[in-house]
Amino acid sequence: MEKNRNFFLTIAISVAILALWQVFFMQPRVDAERRAKQAQIEEQASKPAQPNASTKVQPAGNETPRAGQPPAPAGTIPGSQEPAQASQAASEKAAMAEAMAEPRVKIDTPSVTGSIALKGARLDDLYLKRYHVTVDKNSPEIQLFAPAGTGLGWFAEIGYAAAADVGSVPGPDTVWQVQGNPTLTPKTPVTLTYANDKGLTFTRVISVDDDYMFSFKDTVTNKGGAPVALSSYARVTKFWKPEVKTSYLLHEGMIGELGSGGLQEIKYDKMEKEKHVAPGDTTGGWLGITDKYWAAALVPPQNETYQPRFSYFDNGRPRWQADFLSKPMTLAPGESETIENRVFAGAKQNSILNRYEKQGIEKFSLLIDWGWFFFITKPMFYFIDFLYNFTGNFGVAILLVTVTLKAVFFPLANKSYASMARMKKVQPMMAEIRERFPDDKIKQQQATMELYKREKINPVAGCWPMLIQIPVFFALYKTLYVTIEMRHAPFFGWIRDLAAPDPTSVFNLFGLLHYPVPPFLMIGAWPLIMGVTMFLQMRMNPTPPDPTQQMIFTWMPVVFTFMLSAFPAGLVIYWAWNNTLSVIQQGIIMKRQGVKIELWDNLVGLFRRRSQPAE
Repeated sequence: MEKNRNFFLTIAISVAILALWQVFFMQPRVDAERRAKQAQIEEQASKPAQPNASTKVQPAGNETPRAGQPPAPAGTIPGSQEPAQASQAASEKAAMAEAMAEPRVKIDTPSVTGSIALKGARLDDLYLKRYHVTVDKNSPEIQLFAPAGTGLGWFAEIGYAAAADVGSVPGPDTVWQVQGNPTLTPKTPVTLTYANDKGLTFTRVISVDDDYMFSFKDTVTNKGGAPVALSSYARVTKFWKPEVKTSYLLHEGMIGELGSGGLQEIKYDKMEKEKHVAPGDTTGGWLGITDKYWAAALVPPQNETYQPRFSYFDNGRPRWQADFLSKPMTLAPGESETIENRVFAGAKQNSILNRYEKQGIEKFSLLIDWGWFFFITKPMFYFIDFLYNFTGNFGVAILLVTVTLKAVFFPLANKSYASMARMKKVQPMMAEIRERFPDDKIKQQQATMELYKREKINPVAGCWPMLIQIPVFFALYKTLYVTIEMRHAPFFGWIRDLAAPDPTSVFNLFGLLHYPVPPFLMIGAWPLIMGVTMFLQMRMNPTPPDPTQQMIFTWMPVVFTFMLSAFPAGLVIYWAWNNTLSVIQQGIIMKRQGVKIELWDNLVGLFRRRSQPAE
């Protein structure tokens, strides 16, 4: 029985430590990458007021038809050629100025600001009004889209592909004309027009809602004397990827819900190896590129067939592209046809994604990576969000969630603590067994097992609270890590972002001493509080007789203090509060069981020199 107790105890500790190991080392790297990326964004976030260059962005060229795709007249999707990227900051600013010097349509909504280039009708300049680079509200707004020639190039484009005899059709180098209103708002759509020399006219009405969904409604009219065939395409092209790999914690890269093909997720690195992934003809769904908090997704007509594709191009400039080509449409002379494509470009806010899903975009909420344990993660988020709507503070909501979970698992914890309390009562009997069989471990274990059976004690009961806490811990961690609602959410005092680690450190006296502290020594106030509460909780338990277990119980709070110091502050607050409630709960149960609470004696015993054995 003693071996079983050691076995289960080892499992509980090993699972906790091994599961946290990667995150402990990954989190500082993620933070460093985030700070570097924020510095880059801040440097180029200022929008040029006066263009000072006349050079225009080079258009993308046409690519070789992909395998399995019908030949002309349908044509192909642009994307295989892009100009080389400037490597210096001066060139970066020049590229931005050049792009902004072109004719543009201004965008101004409650959620976004930016512009659409009339060349290609390309959505390549977009800032998110509600989100900033840092917790400081005066810091630059998050820049989602940027022109292709810049370091943060990312854009969406809707165009057409056709055979040469159809004439030029809208593509990367098409210059559209604005009709009427030059500013796109939720109440004022913008109308663009283009006509080629073969009698084809294109009228595009671009609209946007209050959030992040853009609609491109095109009416194509054949005023020529012969029938024509052409296909519409849409693409999202990105010229950079996150520098730090997120491993299993989060998916970043190519993503799509492709009808019967289901959810497709291809990480950046895997896309570089595979080059092109064409799932085949699809009806319904969406596809795009996602990062941790932001995404750009193409939404084709949901009742029509299209050919989706994910690509990586490494000629000219490395870039990733999600695109689709619609089925060809044939227009007789005098005929018109209207097609509407949509582009989502913005923050992956759960309530907004759910609303789009209810509007007919299949499984659009899967833009958020809830993970394999979504059945725990999503309810955890919804519960926290529900409590946040009442309290107005996500930190308080986390505290209330902890209390609720304690109430739900109270029966199991009650049995666990009651068993531990009974174990405390039989400590003198166990000491007597060890004295009776000092050199016979087998008889010690047999006698101990009989004692447990007689007193109805489960020696592994003390492990259950920790085993239960581990999945809850990871569900909360996943929620804090992937949901944008938790980003920059403040608590009280010095915690201004529950999704970031505690910014203080004991090694510079919590900021009183002004010198930098290495990341592995950033042991903040809340991790220390968590370590103290964990230490007190473990000292409430009977002291294990085995020296190895004693050492584990002594050093575990120290190890977890260092490990959790790199975790989001919201997670550390949860753990500290959970430990505090556990100490109170265990104390009440021990008192009801008539067991002496020896917390104080255990604390004094740590500093009391052991008496030397008699000669």
